[in-house]
Amino acid sequence: MVPVSDAIQLTVTEWAMEMRDPADLRRAPLPGVEMSFSLAMVPSPDINRALYAAVGARVCWTDRFRWSFEDWRRWVMRPELSTWIAWAEGTIAGFFELEAQPGGDTEVHLVGLTPAFIGKGYGGYLVEQCVRRAWQRGQLWAEETGPATRVWLQTSTLDHPNAMANYVRRGFKVATEKSGPKTVPDPRIAPWPLPGDPRLARQVVEEDPE
Repeated sequence: MVPVSDAIQLTVTEWAMEMRDPADLRRAPLPGVEMSFSLAMVPSPDINRALYAAVGARVCWTDRFRWSFEDWRRWVMRPELSTWIAWAEGTIAGFFELEAQPGGDTEVHLVGLTPAFIGKGYGGYLVEQCVRRAWQRGQLWAEETGPATRVWLQTSTLDHPNAMANYVRRGFKVATEKSGPKTVPDPRIAPWPLPGDPRLARQVVEEDPE
């Protein structure tokens, strides 16, 4: 196994992106195989934590590393949170988390593909279907919270390199932008080594922006 290094500090740009009308959602090309989406009817901290690691390790999702089992349990047991699992070819292809917030705001907390499905044209369709379900808040899920009036998400330079462009293509617009230092733990938490430390690619970009 690759030895786990200490946390490093990176300069990270973060964006809040929003969509204020369901009519702004743009269709994505259909993937090469059928994808289906199921709402997790039984909240499971184990499943959400496993999906967070499987999808996020390669793109530096580390903010929840310090969460205990009880933290995860409290997170997933809330009626305003929904977890959706994407399937393709009989396999978990990705997932997303949606949260119904006060005033009609609906946040896409997490959305991403598992490694076996990255780079095969599934990402745009995953985001499209995620946003469609976000706009169906109060009907398809979180029935007691009322309708969505805005769908929003946060992304950063730590996310997948194509994430920002994918969100823009689906109809999101940048609401806010900020940059600053962030301490990033080593995301290589799988029981086998990732190809490399995904933080280092970001570090190179920062040191040599051209």
